[in-house]
Amino acid sequence: MTRRRRSVDVVVVGAGPAGLAVARGLAEHGAGVVEVLEREAVAGGVPRHCHHRGFGRWGVTGPQYAARTVEAALGSGARVRTGVTATGWAGPLTLDTTGPHGLERITARAVVLATGARERPRSARLVPGTRPAGVLTTGELQQAVHLHGQAVGTRAVVVGAEPVAYAALSALRRADVTVAALTTEEPRHQLGRARAAAARIGHGVPVLTGATVAELLGRGRLSGVRLRHLDGRLTTVDCDTVVFTGDFVPDHELARRGGVALDPGTRGPAVDGAFRTGVTGVFAVGNVLHAVEPALWAAREGALAADAVRQFLEGAGPASGGPAIEVAAPLRWVAPNRVAPQAPVDRFVLRTSEALVRPVLVVTQDGCRLHRQYVPRGAVPHRTLHLAGHWTEKADPAGGPVRITVGGLRGRIFGASMEGCASE
Repeated sequence: MTRRRRSVDVVVVGAGPAGLAVARGLAEHGAGVVEVLEREAVAGGVPRHCHHRGFGRWGVTGPQYAARTVEAALGSGARVRTGVTATGWAGPLTLDTTGPHGLERITARAVVLATGARERPRSARLVPGTRPAGVLTTGELQQAVHLHGQAVGTRAVVVGAEPVAYAALSALRRADVTVAALTTEEPRHQLGRARAAAARIGHGVPVLTGATVAELLGRGRLSGVRLRHLDGRLTTVDCDTVVFTGDFVPDHELARRGGVALDPGTRGPAVDGAFRTGVTGVFAVGNVLHAVEPALWAAREGALAADAVRQFLEGAGPASGGPAIEVAAPLRWVAPNRVAPQAPVDRFVLRTSEALVRPVLVVTQDGCRLHRQYVPRGAVPHRTLHLAGHWTEKADPAGGPVRITVGGLRGRIFGASMEGCASE
């Protein structure tokens, strides 16, 4: 079948908060023809089926927020095409697509990957047991309840106790489903005090920590979940629905097919502070970089990325190259994960694999300290940890990797030596 060939100035893949913010920022500043490709039938991303409030100003629901972001992008002059999937690359800046109007080959001066993230389903988590009906992810649950009005069961267990689990709890309550428990294999929940109290007291839902799903039970329809506790005990919770929440991974398939290097920690495209990948003219932004941050954070990144893309189109922007940024355990990853010369970064996002009490984040390069930051509230797994980015101007563009380690209040540093270094 013949592909129709077209050229535009910028192609943005993904019409979620990040992609729409990039498109709006570029179109408003006269970047030429800016086209957004969205494989779903409706643009707006995940917020479309998140009916809880808290998007934008207080009181705004996910669908309201999504509609406003789409309207803003269209109002700026950007094109938003739904039902169009980018299937591969025909060149460094040329995408093959399929959609309602057939096959196309689109060449652009810049490509922005804003493909987002997805939750790992039960199969990817290697949870043993039968394969009954009633096993969902948060996204599947929200679409069934909010978009399609489908019945999902009568009694549920939510696996996960991070913020997205509270969204699952909200959707289940909207569907009149009794929630037997929120469970997490971590030694403590990651909901935050207010939401944990709301789950336990307001909704009467116990939060079970240190509990791993050992087996799913039932034939045809789920009949229960067997849990293994830290002391080795096995207990069974009767339910006909289980919702696996969290455990997000970047939707990086298109990036990988295009030869974009992935960061081993985030598993998303490796980018610098200007959201540039290792492929000239290809940028990445939003939750494809760091699964997963709130919609407002993704949109904020999209606005910043629009400036970087516009500079690239004008032949300006920071110099290419720069050292990689690495983290030492118990930190899991950092994003962005490269230092771009002359590209300021407001804040980095990090994740930790274990709870940290009053940690100090220490940034070094070639044994010299660039920055030291106290984190008064501590950190827990699956929750964002922020690091100020003003230290990037001190990094040597030709130097070795920048390393972020965790120290204690008394200056004890893990994985870095301060000998011979000048203080910041």
